[in-house]
Amino acid sequence: MHLQESGEMYLETILRLSEKLEKVRSIDIAEEMGYSKPSISRAMRILKENGFVTIDTLGAVTLTEKGRAAAEKTYERHRVLTALFMGLGVDEATATDDACKIEHVISDETFDAIKRHMTEKKGFLPD
Repeated sequence: MHLQESGEMYLETILRLSEKLEKVRSIDIAEEMGYSKPSISRAMRILKENGFVTIDTLGAVTLTEKGRAAAEKTYERHRVLTALFMGLGVDEATATDDACKIEHVISDETFDAIKRHMTEKKGFLPD
């Protein structure tokens, strides 16, 4: 299954929440993304059916290996693109918004070239 932008956003959100919460629940995802609980429940069911997350009996959502790989790829793109745009003088809010849009459609080839450029020419990548 190829993830759509919305699936990538859910996985990225779960990854970021899991870095600060012991257990990630659907309500946490709903609050973070500003979506309704039914929308989140439907999305989690689809992600679970496709092997991206597991949900335990208490409702804790955990990324599978497949889900973590997809989330980390999207989150890396977000961080690198945000840093690139800010390095070009774009304010943080705009850089973050634009990175969020582009991270889902940019090709691997172009993204890899940006990372190479930032490493070789600029000497930095975000953490």
